[in-house]
Amino acid sequence: MAEMACSAADLHHLLGGSANATAVAEYICSRFESVSTKFVDTTYAVDNTYLLFSAYLVFAMQLGFAMLCAGSVRAKNTMNIMLTNVLDAATGGIFYYVFGFALAFGTPSNSFIGHHYFGLSQFPSSSFDYGFFLFQWAFAIAAAGITSGSIAERTQFVAYLIYSSVLTGLVYPIVSHWFWSSDGWGSAARSDKLLFGSGVIDFAGSGVVHMVGGIAGLWGALIEGPRIGRFDHAGRSVALRGHSGTLVVLGTFLLWFGWYGFNPGSFLNILKAYGHTAAPYYGQWSAIGRTAVTTTLAGCTAALTTLFGKRLLVGHWNVTDVCNGLLGGFAAITSGCAVVDPWAAIVCGFFAAWVLIGFNKLAEKLKYDDPLEAAQLHGGCGAWGILFTGLFAKQAYVNEIYPGLPERPYGMLMGGGGWLLAAHLVQILSIVGWVSVTMGIVFWLLHKFELLRIKAEAEMAGMDLTSHGGLAYVYNDEEKF
Repeated sequence: MAEMACSAADLHHLLGGSANATAVAEYICSRFESVSTKFVDTTYAVDNTYLLFSAYLVFAMQLGFAMLCAGSVRAKNTMNIMLTNVLDAATGGIFYYVFGFALAFGTPSNSFIGHHYFGLSQFPSSSFDYGFFLFQWAFAIAAAGITSGSIAERTQFVAYLIYSSVLTGLVYPIVSHWFWSSDGWGSAARSDKLLFGSGVIDFAGSGVVHMVGGIAGLWGALIEGPRIGRFDHAGRSVALRGHSGTLVVLGTFLLWFGWYGFNPGSFLNILKAYGHTAAPYYGQWSAIGRTAVTTTLAGCTAALTTLFGKRLLVGHWNVTDVCNGLLGGFAAITSGCAVVDPWAAIVCGFFAAWVLIGFNKLAEKLKYDDPLEAAQLHGGCGAWGILFTGLFAKQAYVNEIYPGLPERPYGMLMGGGGWLLAAHLVQILSIVGWVSVTMGIVFWLLHKFELLRIKAEAEMAGMDLTSHGGLAYVYNDEEKF
């Protein structure tokens, strides 16, 4: 705020230099400083209100996940999948509070892991306030929710508690430190020693959130194997359809709504001018609006591409496929939503739909069973989104969001060279490697100690009846009069 400083000595001469001029100058400066402080306070209040509202939107996605998951499984497992979604949030809240936030954003730290703010000690600080913690916690539990979909309908309840604790308390936080902390080795926010001179632009987490959740779910589903009946004795695929298309659609719309906190909210503040003299109306508020538009267009394009693509491939219109296609478009645009033009978001969504369709075909051939298509959707489309950003990131937008380095590489197809794309390839490989080693070991140990998969009889009867005291839906009046 140096440019707004008030000097009584300077004003003294302007006011004539008399004895009274000194008192008048001091009074004017004191009033000016009060007004300046009020503006600073207002900026903090507006930005923190914006961040908190975004956190609430992201948290509302948990309701969307719960409804989507419930609709995508059979009725006999509804209570189970609903409870796992509740516990992802609850378990994640405790473990992210105690360990996760510190490992992710505990600065100053090294480039691999944070080591301050355990249990939110010394909070708030000049770097972080409570709203930032809440926002990042909502992201952490989103990653855990993705994984729960991959292993639905055949996983022991204790396994959910264990993997969710490890994912939100250790695995996810370290990845977010790498690419989002100002100290992380791959972060675009570093002040020096940027990876390939650019760092990784994973703005809202196609890799940090979606790939982490998707790859973790991939290993869980691979290790415990497909659900009973998913493939017949000849190895042919058998559709085990979810019980409620209504819940799938309602959950999808809630996720769509929450994504407006997920992507635009990742700016963290809104009251920031970019200093364009030719367009004083253009600032961070405009970039936030553009991000909401690119998010919308990618999802819409992916939904329509999936609608007509599946119609050509299977001969009918399927609402579940369209909903998953829509979400695949959102997962893909999440990386580059802030640094691409709206037309590029349409390209992103179009290819995201085909990435999802292709991975689903591959999953069938490999006899891989994922009831929510979570690994294919979040892992596959998330990886495409990272590559897409390396190809289409626009120089002007990159420099607005990551200022101070005018020659920073940007999208290869936009004339920025291949260094940003190279950094994003490194991100994909590092996430796949880290999550595979950590979560792969967790799921293998759970399997080794017979804590992962439920017994065949319980799976056939349904987990609601065998583990949760009864079915979610009562079709007959069981009480006799």
